[in-house]
Amino acid sequence: MDNKVGAWLRHIEQLSVTIGARGSGTVDEQKAAEYCEGEFKAMGYEPTVEKFISQSSVFRPHLIAAVAFSTAYAIFPKMPGTAFVVSLIALISEVQELLLRPNLLRLFGAKNLSRNVFAKSEPFGNHRRDLILMGHMDTQRTPMIFSSKRWRKVYAVWSNVAMGLLVLQTVLFGAALIWPAHSKLIWNVTFISLLAAMSLIAITIEADSTPFTRGANDNATGAGLVLTFAELLKKAPLEGTRVWLVCSGSEESLHEGAVDFFKRHKKEFVDPVTVNFEMLGCAGPSYIAREGLLLPLRPDRKLLELVEGVGREMDFEVYPSSLTGGCTEASDSIINGIPAITLIGLERDGFAPHWHMPSDTFDKMDRDTLDRALRFAERVVMKLDKLY
Repeated sequence: MDNKVGAWLRHIEQLSVTIGARGSGTVDEQKAAEYCEGEFKAMGYEPTVEKFISQSSVFRPHLIAAVAFSTAYAIFPKMPGTAFVVSLIALISEVQELLLRPNLLRLFGAKNLSRNVFAKSEPFGNHRRDLILMGHMDTQRTPMIFSSKRWRKVYAVWSNVAMGLLVLQTVLFGAALIWPAHSKLIWNVTFISLLAAMSLIAITIEADSTPFTRGANDNATGAGLVLTFAELLKKAPLEGTRVWLVCSGSEESLHEGAVDFFKRHKKEFVDPVTVNFEMLGCAGPSYIAREGLLLPLRPDRKLLELVEGVGREMDFEVYPSSLTGGCTEASDSIINGIPAITLIGLERDGFAPHWHMPSDTFDKMDRDTLDRALRFAERVVMKLDKLY
């Protein structure tokens, strides 16, 4: 086995087996951060640990929104104006949440301390640009909606239907203020939106009550590859590129670690680009050409062409992927105006192996897949140093 792949596997094993499940903002996520910090130090880096407050649940904001819509329905007969305002605020906040923007939903619920750990590899020549290599340390829960391909498809359809019904509730409640004579009819019609809200409440409560996955593929492979690159770059730094090696926290609570990192450091970057690592141990490698929850986000054209060109080289067996109804930490870089792309291990039909499932364990790691992913990532990094 290639020594580099062996080193990568060692990091994956330490994170997913020795530490195990690493929920956002939990003590075990802290253990993962301490492991990454220790590895950086052992390699000769001076790592930085930056703490931030994490919502620690990607499901809780949607639970709050669903409760707000249900409450609005309940009070509508006696307080139609208040019901409309509550629905409108919940709808606007839900849209902002899906667009990865701050919103009122994040004010509710318990908060926990999370952290990012990063080190910097300085170039041996003139510093011309910055490259951010990012992989998250934390893991997600294992809800029923992720338990199979069929359940994922059902949830994808129903979540869109439910969102449409909640939009309908808000519009009709507003209409009732203009045409109050139709209030009774509107209340009867919007009963279906109450069913949608109640179903979302049930889904989110069930999700937040399930165990955390051990996260070998998602995403010990990502954080582990960042550490693997740290060792490689210590021996052979790039010529003109300063590399930020970022092991991020709370990605599974809608990228709070990435949000915090870019907010703190984007003014320090010189001609930056981000390469994010996700789920690279079981399938692929591929690269995300399009991702997003409500609005599509795409890599910068020049960056995408570079990655596509590398993908055609040698025996990487690389292909493009689209991530629909989801997004990676590359999206946070793009939102901040920094070109970004995610190298990921989706299957050719877009399915993510063992994604948020109890089966995401170390024994699923495929050495051949890891080898091709590592060589592909190395080649992308070298091209970025020389050509971007």
